Amino acid sequence: MIRLLVTAAMLAISARAAAAQDVARGEIVFHQCMICHAIGTDAQNKIGPELNGLDGRRSGTVANYTYSDANKNSGDVWNETTFKEYIVNPQAKIPGTKMTFAGIKDPQQVNDLWAYIKQFNADGSIKN
Repeated sequence: MIRLLVTAAMLAISARAAAAQDVARGEIVFHQCMICHAIGTDAQNKIGPELNGLDGRRSGTVANYTYSDANKNSGDVWNETTFKEYIVNPQAKIPGTKMTFAGIKDPQQVNDLWAYIKQFNADGSIKN
């Protein structure tokens, strides 16, 4: 019985660790995004807008980027929930968005990607 309880506890701990967000792994996942997006101190708009300060930013508001009406009028404010809904299937979250990315389906990769992106301030510096 004790062995069963110890095994169950170890599985629970390992499941929580697997669900944790990992910034380093998120940076690797971000490589899929780099074709269209930039992030960091010298980030510039590309095919898609730069992603500095995404956490808390209203959709469709990066200066000098031409957004679809769908993004500008979505009313979305980026946070962990909206980002995770969007990145799995951008077209489903904001129908009419210009983002034609198929999405990231792996929940752990989505968690890690959010951990990486949310660490950047609007000026591209890393939050303390």
